[in-house]
Amino acid sequence: MKKIAIVTLFILLIDQLSKFYIKTHFQLGESVDVFPGFKLTFVENPGMAYGFHFGGLIGKYFLVLVRVFLIGGMVYLFSKWIKQGLTSNYLLLPMAMIFAGAIGNLLDGMFYGLIFDSGTVFEESIGRWIDYGGVSKIVPLGHGYSSFMKGCVVDMLHFPLVDWHVPQNWPVIGGKHIEFFKYIFNIADSAITVGAALLIIFRKKAFPNGFDL
Repeated sequence: MKKIAIVTLFILLIDQLSKFYIKTHFQLGESVDVFPGFKLTFVENPGMAYGFHFGGLIGKYFLVLVRVFLIGGMVYLFSKWIKQGLTSNYLLLPMAMIFAGAIGNLLDGMFYGLIFDSGTVFEESIGRWIDYGGVSKIVPLGHGYSSFMKGCVVDMLHFPLVDWHVPQNWPVIGGKHIEFFKYIFNIADSAITVGAALLIIFRKKAFPNGFDL
C-alpha cells in the first residue's frame, strides 16, 4: 500500500497545485505560449476528461457519482490484490495513477465551487454553462461561487501540434483556423490516460494469471 499512497499523493499534489495556480493567476480563456507546440490555456470543464460533458447539472451529478464508485471500486481491488500477493509494479503503479487522477478531478467537481469566489456556473433558465471574467480568489469554505458538487474541473495543458491560420487568398479554406489536437486537459487526466495505457501495454506482466475481480 505504501507505493500506492506515494504515487497517489504525488500526483494529487502536482494536480491540485497546478489547478490552484491557474485558477488564481489566469483569466478564463487566457493562453500563454510556453514553447512551440505547448501552451497553458485556462478552461473550465463541467464534465469528463478532455472537455467532454453532457446533460447539464444532472449529467454533472452523474459523473461525480461515477467517479465516487470508481474510486471505491479501486480501493476494493487494491485491498484484494494485495491480500492475494499481487504486488507487481506493472499492476499497482498504473492503477495508482488512475486512482489519483479520478480523485483529482473529483475534488474539483465537489469542492471548487465552495472555495473559489468565481467559476463557470450552469444557468438553468437557458440550459447553458456561463463563463465568467477576472481572476478567481480563494475564499473561506462555503463562501464560494457555487455549492457542493457544482464546481468545474480546471484544465490547462494544451498541445496544439498544428496551429495554423490559412491564408485568406487560399481557395475554399482561406481564412480558416486549423488546429490538430485541440483538447485541453490537466495532470489528473494525464495520469488516467498514461496509467490506462501502461496497463494495456504491460497487461501480461500486470496480470500474469489473467484478470480476476
